[in-house]
Amino acid sequence: MLRVRGTTYHFRRIVPPALRAALNRREIWVSLKTGYQNEARKRASLLHARTTELFMQAHSVLAEPDALSRLEGLRVSLRDLQSVNLPSSAHETGSVPVSAPMPKPRTIKKPAKAPKAQPLMLSGALKRFVLDSPHASADTKKATQRAVELFLQAFGDAPVSIIGGEKAGAFRDLLFSLPASLGKRKSSLTLEEEAQRAREEGLPTLSGKSVKNHMMRLSALWNQLHQRELVTRNPWTGWSFENGHKTVRRSWTIKELALLASVSWHSTSVPEQAFRLVTLIAAYSGMRLGEICTLRKEDLQTVDGISCFLIRPHAETGWAPKTEAGTRIVPVHSKLIEAGVLALKEATTNGPYLIAGLETSKQGIRGAALGRAFSLLKTRIGLPAEITFHSFRHTVSTRLRNTDTNIREVWIDRLLGHEASHKSQGTTTYLTSISTANLRQTIEAISYPETAFKKGTI
Repeated sequence: MLRVRGTTYHFRRIVPPALRAALNRREIWVSLKTGYQNEARKRASLLHARTTELFMQAHSVLAEPDALSRLEGLRVSLRDLQSVNLPSSAHETGSVPVSAPMPKPRTIKKPAKAPKAQPLMLSGALKRFVLDSPHASADTKKATQRAVELFLQAFGDAPVSIIGGEKAGAFRDLLFSLPASLGKRKSSLTLEEEAQRAREEGLPTLSGKSVKNHMMRLSALWNQLHQRELVTRNPWTGWSFENGHKTVRRSWTIKELALLASVSWHSTSVPEQAFRLVTLIAAYSGMRLGEICTLRKEDLQTVDGISCFLIRPHAETGWAPKTEAGTRIVPVHSKLIEAGVLALKEATTNGPYLIAGLETSKQGIRGAALGRAFSLLKTRIGLPAEITFHSFRHTVSTRLRNTDTNIREVWIDRLLGHEASHKSQGTTTYLTSISTANLRQTIEAISYPETAFKKGTI
């Protein structure tokens, strides 16, 4: 009996075949004027009783001599159902006959009622608890907005109170069927059409990790809603993400780095110089793409006589490192100094940022276009899915741990912004007092063959 159109429940009942010609309709649709399922069930139950009585009377009328005039009254009663001001349950009204035209009610002045509170919609919850939150990082806002937008594209906006396990499971299944290239190109297809295209063309689909990330963003939002008692449970937890092929990220090989250095740059939205500079810094520091792209000139400073990058929150833009350990000092590698990185601080054309030519996306992410261009480039030159920009961090970590020099594990963790491998009090205290000289010794242990990167200065 219940159907949902947009965010409102409707009552639907099929007219018995024997009565369709007499009542001049095949089915009955009535808006229940609510988005709450329990309330909708109560109102639908009342309408079911009314229509059952009407059908019974229509059967008896067909056998009477004046059937035509009586049937017209029943048709009027059917139309009246569309404008009935439904109460929340049958107990509030008692039995209301529908066979005879309803008398016009007397005009009675009723006391003004307080406006009914509108249910919190998913789009409103996103804005209120994530996009407008001063505590959410730019990455959190971007990722949560992307997850919610995918849900809205698939199922439309709805009150958070009626989104349960059924919808969460359907969303998970849909994500697993979407092409891995979703969002990387312009498309006018719906998500269902994208999933069908992926099936028909045998395209790679979203990995379990990607699906898990989307579900976790929605779960984090629901945790806030549950704490505020806006929902009764969190339907986004407890799911398995083993479906689909899992891609294991790995380090660059020297051959792959040489291929990357030799290929021609293709993007018109990102200057080649910016691309070469960002990849060079990543290879000789292990910094994340977002950390490099948001470096400001004031983030290049001398600490204890050593030139260093300062990875720290930017209050004016809302950007912050991914984790608490991500706030750190990274000495500038001698290869970067040879390439001319220190001169970028004095450049007059870059604005406040150290690296010029990078735009900030609508979501407030600087370097997003570079990330997309890099993905297209690696696909064009035939690099496997296991290689991403993040692989530079894997490469630095691997090469440092395999070096012959006396480099301690906690120094590497500190340099890369990782939490300490051992959580003892001694390790935690030691991490905060690692000298800049030790960090420079660690950074200088990173080395590559001469063929790995293009020669030249910035």
